[in-house]
Amino acid sequence: MPFELTRKDLAEGGSAGLVFFCGAMTGHFAAIGMTPVQWAGAAAAVLGSITVAVAVRVWPPEPSKAKARG
Repeated sequence: MPFELTRKDLAEGGSAGLVFFCGAMTGHFAAIGMTPVQWAGAAAAVLGSITVAVAVRVWPPEPSKAKARG
């Protein structure tokens, strides 16, 4: 069985990496100390990355370009 990497796989992996990266950066800077404005920005970044990850997974698939013989 050959391994096939599709655009959907790349989008799902990239969005999961984005969520991980935003969470890790937020945790790092939270440990150092953040102001309330920075907390709001960090929360927006994490929620935005989660929104992207959900959208990538529920977006309808691209229609097939193959045409049926009739």
